[in-house]
Amino acid sequence: MYNPKTGYAETLNQDIDIVVPEDDYGLHAIDILDPAWIFVKYVNKWICIACPFQGAPGCINDSLLTGMQFVEGFKSFFFVSRWTMHQLLVECPSIYELLPNPLFKWKEQPLIKYIHSTECIDLFRKALRNNELTYHGESFALPFNLSILNWASRTRQILDVAQLPDNVDFYNIYGISYDTPHNVCYGSEASPIDDLSEICHTMPEYSYVDGDGTVPADSAMADGFAAKARIAVKAQHRALLSDKTVLKLLKQWLGVAQYSQQSGHSQTAKVVDAFPELIPV
Repeated sequence: MYNPKTGYAETLNQDIDIVVPEDDYGLHAIDILDPAWIFVKYVNKWICIACPFQGAPGCINDSLLTGMQFVEGFKSFFFVSRWTMHQLLVECPSIYELLPNPLFKWKEQPLIKYIHSTECIDLFRKALRNNELTYHGESFALPFNLSILNWASRTRQILDVAQLPDNVDFYNIYGISYDTPHNVCYGSEASPIDDLSEICHTMPEYSYVDGDGTVPADSAMADGFAAKARIAVKAQHRALLSDKTVLKLLKQWLGVAQYSQQSGHSQTAKVVDAFPELIPV
C-alpha cells in the first residue's frame, strides 16, 4: 500500500519485503527526462506504441470509481475481479497520471456525467470517501488519494514541457478504428444515484470516440515531440504489440536485417544506424 507520509509502497504483510531491483540484478534505470550523457550514449531512437500521452479518460475515470476488468464471461472466474482491481488501482500513482490532461485541447472534452452536476475531482473524493480494504481482519482506508493526485499533477507539468535530446529520433504508433470509452455516465434521470458512494458499485454507460479501444487517438498522437513519423494502425490496444504492420515499422525504423542460417535454422538480428526510407509524418 502507498504511504503518503514516506512516499514508498509498504507491504500489508510484515513477513514480506518489497524489493526494488538495482544494477546488481541486471537492470539499469535511465531518467527519460534528463538528457544526460548516459541517456545519449544508450538511446538514439525512441519508439512509442499505444501511449496515452494526454490520458485515457473513459477507462481511467471509471477505473478509479468501479475498477477494471480485462476479461469477460467464464474467463473472468480465473482473473482478478473488477472490484479487487479497483482496490489495487486506487493507490496506484500511474493511474492518477493517466487521468485526462485538463489543459489539452480535446476534440471532445471528456466528462463524467452524473445527474447531480459536480466537479470531477470532488466526485472522486466524495464517491471514495468511505472506501476501505479488509485484509486479515483489519480495515484500511482507501479514499481518493489527493497526495498522489498532487504528485501526478506535478508529473504532468514536467511532461508537458519535456523534450528529447536532439540526437534522439522519435516515432509514434497508435491504434484507431475501435470504439474507445471517453465520457462516463452513472445513473439517469429515471434512476438517479443519491449517495455518491453507490457509484463505486454501479456499471457505467460510455460514449465513445475513435482509438484503440483503450486510448483515444487524439491522446495517443499528441506526444508533443518532433516526431520522425506518427503512424495510425487499425488494431486494439494490446493487439498492437503483436500486429504485423507494427513489426514491419519497427524493423524499418531500427534498420533490422535478419539472416537465416540454413544449417542451424536459426536467425540473428542486427541493428544498424542506417535509415531505410521512412513513412512520412
